Amino acid sequence: MTADLQKVNAGHLKRNAYLYIRQSTPRQVLENVESTKPQYALRQRAVALGWPAERIVVIDTDLGHSGTSMVDREGFQKLVAEVGVGHAGLVIGLEVSRLARNSSDWHRLLEICALTGTLILDEDGLYDPAPFNDRLLLGLKGTMSEAELHAMQARMRGGLLSKARRGELPVPLPVGFLYSAEGQVMLDPDQ
Repeated sequence: MTADLQKVNAGHLKRNAYLYIRQSTPRQVLENVESTKPQYALRQRAVALGWPAERIVVIDTDLGHSGTSMVDREGFQKLVAEVGVGHAGLVIGLEVSRLARNSSDWHRLLEICALTGTLILDEDGLYDPAPFNDRLLLGLKGTMSEAELHAMQARMRGGLLSKARRGELPVPLPVGFLYSAEGQVMLDPDQ
């Protein structure tokens, strides 16, 4: 924490800290509340770094929206705008995948943060995207986040294909048919 405090200066503390909270789907928001709690708890890390509680802006309008693109993520667009006009001294996210699963969106945010002197805080630490080492690490985190999304999608697609090859993939049936308790297709007895 001492090294983190060295990165924070009076100029950062004069501006707001923006806590960005996101989960990918509405189902995750309802069922994975344990994922949302630590995101809100990051507010205390900003307080420990010197930000007054009233200067910490929580952006949680993107709960239930995928991070694969900026499109349809009003919260992320607001965050980028606030950083761009110099209102942000700190951007907070549990991990970079919460901010963006798309490298171009992530690197654009990094560039704007570097230009405006905005720090980035995640669960692992505090970063200044202007110096090379922090920027390199943040860039790698973003690339790994995008790769992780690709790997997850490939695993899910592989699982579906495997089920389909075995003939065990249930597909929606046309009107008039349904699955029996044994999983066989049958005529719907409901006239």
